[in-house]
Amino acid sequence: MTEDDLNAPDERTAGTDGALREHEVRTALLDLLAEVGTVTATEAASRLGYSSGLCSFHLRQLARHGYVEEAPHSGGRARPWRLRQHAPAADGPMQEQFGDLARGLEDESWQRWLAQREEAPPAWRHDEAFSAVTYLTPEEMSRVADVIRRALTPYQDREQRPLARPDGALPVALITRLFPLLPHPEDGADQD
Repeated sequence: MTEDDLNAPDERTAGTDGALREHEVRTALLDLLAEVGTVTATEAASRLGYSSGLCSFHLRQLARHGYVEEAPHSGGRARPWRLRQHAPAADGPMQEQFGDLARGLEDESWQRWLAQREEAPPAWRHDEAFSAVTYLTPEEMSRVADVIRRALTPYQDREQRPLARPDGALPVALITRLFPLLPHPEDGADQD
């Protein structure tokens, strides 16, 4: 078994693998395809510094959502990808559209977890989902996000370095969304 094999997401947990970095990896892949035209997972891994298994997984996810497609090739194992000729309709900047895709995939992963939780090993049949509402300024909201990112820093290299993972570690989705709660249009005036 190679390190790429160890880094390749397990199809049963693919939606949760590296949740903090999915947006970063997919954005890098889209940027690379825009720059070079076509690329295989191995070529992308070499250029971007990720494993080929990780790149392959994210290229397939991008294809599933209509952003990339397989490029014509003359057989063999190489599987080149390219940006889809007619990508999903652009209603806003690419970064915003990609954020929508990432949130959709996060929601899909959450729904899969809820549906398949009883199939997980007993020690993993719980989650730590929570939410809170508090009053913050824009600067405070940014500081809270920075604290959360710093708290996760000690664990971020485990995706690229499987030997750094403790026994029993599984990929866990870590999703944080900080946003202001806007009044409903039917509420009329702002509420304090």
